[in-house]
Amino acid sequence: MRRAVFLDRDGTINVEKDYLHRIQDFEFISGAVEAVRLLNEAGFFVTVVSNQSGVARGYYTEEDVEMLHRHIAAELEASGARIDAWMYCPHHPDGKGSYALPCKCRKPLPGMLKEAALLHDIDLAASIMIGDKLADIGAGISAGCRTILVRTGYGADHEKLVSASTQVCDDILAAAKSLVQSGLTPGRLS
Repeated sequence: MRRAVFLDRDGTINVEKDYLHRIQDFEFISGAVEAVRLLNEAGFFVTVVSNQSGVARGYYTEEDVEMLHRHIAAELEASGARIDAWMYCPHHPDGKGSYALPCKCRKPLPGMLKEAALLHDIDLAASIMIGDKLADIGAGISAGCRTILVRTGYGADHEKLVSASTQVCDDILAAAKSLVQSGLTPGRLS
């Protein structure tokens, strides 16, 4: 089974912008590309798990989300980094049409992480969830993962609300370096 690092997108990989969906509005958080590359080099299966309620609210389409993800992937690839899998939840109970439903994939529920585990043979108990919101941490804990809160995005505001079992780092690069330096890489699970 694979050991994964699950990454929230908005506020963790990229600068938080409400309902980000346009390529021209995308901006990596400083150090994010290096962080993903470090995780790749360490042997982690890197998976993005992102709530995208803007789809349910009618602000943009799933194609917009997928186009942005292709852009991010190309930017990462140009720098020698990669996301191995992309997962997103387009649902919201207050949304419109077929997306207006309670689901099992919207964080803090662990549905995206569990689906990724099934699709990609991921050992959730040996994996890590990194995000900037309590919803990210909740999804990771519910899936049985170790959790890291980053202070970027909404993280600085949420830091005082997480339990002591959740590690807190300044940003995704600090989190990636911490994982690699701790020796808790796929080849060394102790």
